[in-house]
Amino acid sequence: MHKIIDNFKNIQNQINSKISELKINNYIPNIVAVSKTFNITHINPLIDYGHEHFGENKVQEALNKWSDIKIKNHKIKLHMVGKLQTNKVKHAIKIFDFIHSVDNLKLAQKISEEQKKIEKKPKIFLQVNFENESQKSGIASTSIFDFYTECVKLNLDIIGTMCLPPISKNPEIYFSKLKQINQRLNLLELSMGMSNDYLKAIEYSSTYLRIGSQIFGERS
Repeated sequence: MHKIIDNFKNIQNQINSKISELKINNYIPNIVAVSKTFNITHINPLIDYGHEHFGENKVQEALNKWSDIKIKNHKIKLHMVGKLQTNKVKHAIKIFDFIHSVDNLKLAQKISEEQKKIEKKPKIFLQVNFENESQKSGIASTSIFDFYTECVKLNLDIIGTMCLPPISKNPEIYFSKLKQINQRLNLLELSMGMSNDYLKAIEYSSTYLRIGSQIFGERS
C-alpha cells in the first residue's frame, strides 16, 4: 500500500481511538488533507483511495491543480485554508467549496458580491485571532459577534469558526475559547487542529482537522 495511504489510515485509527477514549457518540471529524505545495501526482493516491476533502492556501495553485479533477470527480471538496485576498475572491469562489479564513468586512462583502454572480455559495468559517498576532490573519475575539452579524446580513453561508493557536502556547486554551464562541453563535462546525495537535482538537469537538505533513510528508 502507498505510504500516503498508510499515513492517512494511521491518522484515522488515532482519531477513532481518541473518540473511543472520550466516549463520544455520533462524532466523526472531517480530515482536510492539506495538499498545498504538493503536485497532483503526489496527491493522487489519496484521491484514488476515495478521500474527498483537500486544502490549499493559494488560489492560483488550486485552480491549476484541481480544476480538471473537480470536473471529473464531483465528490471532491476543496478548502481554502490560507489568507484570501479580496482581488482573488472571484476565482476562489469558482474552485473552493469551503473558505476557512474570512476575517474582515471587505472580504465578506466581496464574497457576497461574487457568490451572487455565479449562484454558488461557499461554506464559510470566520477566522479568530485570539492573541492579535500581527503575522496571522483573523478577527479579534472581542469583535467576532458583531462581525458574524454583518456576515449574516451579507447572506454568507457561515457554518463555523476557525483558529490558528500561537505556536509557543498550549493550543487547548484556544480550542476551548473557540468552542465557547461557536456555541454562543449557535454554529455547528469548528475548524481547528493541525498535524501537531489534531488529537487535542478532537477533545474540543473540532469537526474539520487540517492535516498536511502527517499525511503527505514534510514540505521541501
